[in-house]
Amino acid sequence: MTTKALALGTALAAATALPAVAQESWTMTSTWPSSLELIETDRHFVELANALTGDELQIEFFEGGALVPAGEVFGAVESGTIQAGADWPGYWAGRDSAFSPLATTPALFNAVDYVNWIQQWGGAELYDEIYGQFGMVYLPYGVTNNESGFRTSDPIRNLDDLQGKRLRLSGLEQGRLLERLGGNQVSMAGGEIYQSLERGVIDGAEFSTPNVDWSAGFQQVTDYWATPGWHQSASIFGVMINQQAWDALSEETQRKLEIAAEATLLWSLAFTEKRATEAYAKFQEEVEINRYDDETLEQIQQMANEVIVETACENPNSAKVYLSMVEYLNDYAKWRDASAPYNLGRTPNGPDVEALRECAG
Repeated sequence: MTTKALALGTALAAATALPAVAQESWTMTSTWPSSLELIETDRHFVELANALTGDELQIEFFEGGALVPAGEVFGAVESGTIQAGADWPGYWAGRDSAFSPLATTPALFNAVDYVNWIQQWGGAELYDEIYGQFGMVYLPYGVTNNESGFRTSDPIRNLDDLQGKRLRLSGLEQGRLLERLGGNQVSMAGGEIYQSLERGVIDGAEFSTPNVDWSAGFQQVTDYWATPGWHQSASIFGVMINQQAWDALSEETQRKLEIAAEATLLWSLAFTEKRATEAYAKFQEEVEINRYDDETLEQIQQMANEVIVETACENPNSAKVYLSMVEYLNDYAKWRDASAPYNLGRTPNGPDVEALRECAG
């Protein structure tokens, strides 16, 4: 063998031994810093997606704030500056109020309702329709059940205790509902809540599920916890993908990302419920936990229904989303109620479907 042939053979062998280079490489960031446990769902999706796509696509993931501020993740994906961004849709309600019910609902959906609706009752198509108006594809991949509720320095045991309270609360419908109940909404980023509670700038705050609230240290600056969290009966999280980046993938790779999202959605429910249970036990040792009675919760439900219809009717997109949600609830109620109490949650006495249908056009 000649020296030239030997060198060529050695080079080919070395090239074969090298790991395959991904055909596509994406940059993805989150709205969550590493200090908040919500980021674990984002990481789980990325790890699973990378394992499934192999050398077809590799996603490099950065925690919230590492590339762009959390509030700029939407714009970064929309413009194509990055290919993907993990989010909670409610952050973008200022762009279109339909993002609000795509993220959470006051006193309406539980986590299983969101999963049912997304997977089988047309919800997934509505995420793509609303995000598609901004040049993005959306894969819902995270769900948490009922959020904690208000954490305060003075106890909130009933609606009288809400009167005049300055409470950090996110969400358009949620803020209107709180004000109707007698409180005052204060908007602020999650990272500002701890110090605002510590300094008495606000009377109380909600943020997320018990495990996330524990990771934020709220037990150190509050003495009371009012449950349940009627303001967000469940929440959805997912990944925004730039449309051009998505279109550049093969159909097979796209399907693998969808599979990773579907698997993560189921994983997130069990993971967050286990972690919330563990955190609840820890909170019991640190704060006084109070629960609203059933009569109070029914009052809240009726006011929530009014606020949902009122807000939905201001925007046809929002009305379309809420209409689909309430149609699902009414449809599923036939079987859910028949199988009670051995079923998946409750059928809420929800908003007027005909009023929503009229507003949806």
